[in-house]
Amino acid sequence: MRLPVDSIYGVTLVGGGIFSQCDLDMALTLAPMLVAADGGANKLMDCGHIPQHVIGDLDSLDAAHLARLGDRLVHIAEQDSTDFDKSLRALHAPFILALGFDGARLDHTLAAMSSLVRHGRARVVLLAAKDICFLAPPRLALTLPVGARVSLFPMAPVSGRSTGLHWPIDGIQFAPAAQIGTSNHAESDRILLEFDHPGMLVLLERAHLAVTLDALQASPDWR
Repeated sequence: MRLPVDSIYGVTLVGGGIFSQCDLDMALTLAPMLVAADGGANKLMDCGHIPQHVIGDLDSLDAAHLARLGDRLVHIAEQDSTDFDKSLRALHAPFILALGFDGARLDHTLAAMSSLVRHGRARVVLLAAKDICFLAPPRLALTLPVGARVSLFPMAPVSGRSTGLHWPIDGIQFAPAAQIGTSNHAESDRILLEFDHPGMLVLLERAHLAVTLDALQASPDWR
């Protein structure tokens, strides 16, 4: 089924939270199609960027901007999901780089992390102040510097296997209220992660964004 927004390029998806012009410029070099989730369009347009599409229930969009956007609007009226959820449902792209979904409020950050798991799409990367965060695919091969932090946070019961980590994860039953895997690190420059079910979030330093996007596009997805 063709979705309302279908791109052959990576998408920079902007929410209404905190992001810098530097972050936006960097994201657009990697993902040149610019899309806003509802109120994210206000910040973009205030700094001179007109998104190619705006997705959401549109209740946070300034009236002046609303009038200018016309057929760029993708209105999803229901109120039972966040605008990030709505955007992920409406978007098809090789990968999505999401900024402005963390930092302003902790509940918004947690909601965005939950959305990554709920939609089961590993090729959606949240860009945070110091880290990147994404849903681990079934199999992920990463090239990282020795010593690079590799944090694993389960959002559901999940198990898997690893090579190249200082603390291997083989045989561990992860769960959000039990065993987690933060502050692991690379013991080799080649990391392999495998998981039996969706539910594990991977958090890496932002310096590894480009390498991560390449690795995710080469990996199978859960969907």
